[in-house]
Amino acid sequence: MSANTDFPLFQVNEDHEAIREAVRDVAEAKIAPFAAAVDEESRYPQEAHDALVASDFFAPHVPEEYDGVGADALATCIVIEEVARVCASSSLIPAVNKLGSLPVILGGSEEVKRKYLPALARGEAGFSYGLSEREAGSDTAAMKCRAKPDGDDWILSGQKSWITNAGVSEYYTVLAVTDPDGARGNNITAFVVEKSDEGFTFGEKERKLGIKGSPTRELIFDNVRIPGDRIVGAPGEGLKIALRTLDHTRVTIGAQAVGIAQGALEQATAYVKERQQFGKRIADFQGIQFMLADMAMELEAARQMVYVAAAKSERGDADLPFFGAAAKCYASDVAMKVTTDAVQLLGGAGYTRDFPLERMMRDAKITQIYEGTNQVQRIVMARQLLKG
Repeated sequence: MSANTDFPLFQVNEDHEAIREAVRDVAEAKIAPFAAAVDEESRYPQEAHDALVASDFFAPHVPEEYDGVGADALATCIVIEEVARVCASSSLIPAVNKLGSLPVILGGSEEVKRKYLPALARGEAGFSYGLSEREAGSDTAAMKCRAKPDGDDWILSGQKSWITNAGVSEYYTVLAVTDPDGARGNNITAFVVEKSDEGFTFGEKERKLGIKGSPTRELIFDNVRIPGDRIVGAPGEGLKIALRTLDHTRVTIGAQAVGIAQGALEQATAYVKERQQFGKRIADFQGIQFMLADMAMELEAARQMVYVAAAKSERGDADLPFFGAAAKCYASDVAMKVTTDAVQLLGGAGYTRDFPLERMMRDAKITQIYEGTNQVQRIVMARQLLKG
């Protein structure tokens, strides 16, 4: 892996810092107060949704020509990071809107872009992503969902599993096999499915360890008619578009992980400065100080990796697949460690719901799993290294 010497790896400028300050104000005032209830009640964070729409942080990545604010990849990561700092479930709103719509941005026709992106940018519709199936998780090319041509239209049948914000989003980028006899991986096509399409329904909400405010459901397609003008890219290009999408959006999961870890570190630091044992603050014990130092050091390393990957995403660097996988993998591993250590620092209090750390620890776990498990990220990185 080599850096692109024509540009700095990344540069956090005044605009980025202004965005961070604005998002943090929104998150503290309008998202954090509801985070515990959203988790406890396993309900969609509508308060966060409304606040993100009102502040133009609902889908900040949408380009200006489609009524968006045109935030670059680093700015979008900062939005997700700052929301995740107080509520991981809410951070999935901008993150999944990017995941669901990026195939359209990368591979869609101008007609498809103009049909779907402005509504997303205005906050009138969310956008989810339908790739995984029950028996096709890491092995995406093994999907069974089918789309058969019928005149100018396509008839979609099958299901998708583990779909984030399913039932809330109005639009879904869905991958389906369109040539069952074609070469594996080159026989899959992407389509935009609308929530109102006849024959399109949702399974029951999954009962999850964390991110309980973000509904995860199956997508079920019972002979859903998709007009031909809703195809994303050309027939057979779907999986390539999907994997290109993940190269970019893994970076946003790294940002989410960084945000969760940041929130946990701040909570733990505040607690140890107040908690007294043996006649002094536990923050004065060297063992505690070493834990905090390691947490902060690893968190900052993760943040730097995510920001470098975000800059590479913005530029479309050839080594993005390595850096996107590395940023997601490292940051999510750090988030799991930092949140676990934060719970430990609070002792028995950390294990209760009186403090947000047990929620943050549960929420952190999914960042090691979705958008490719961290085992798959290591495969991606190794392949890039071996390709030279």
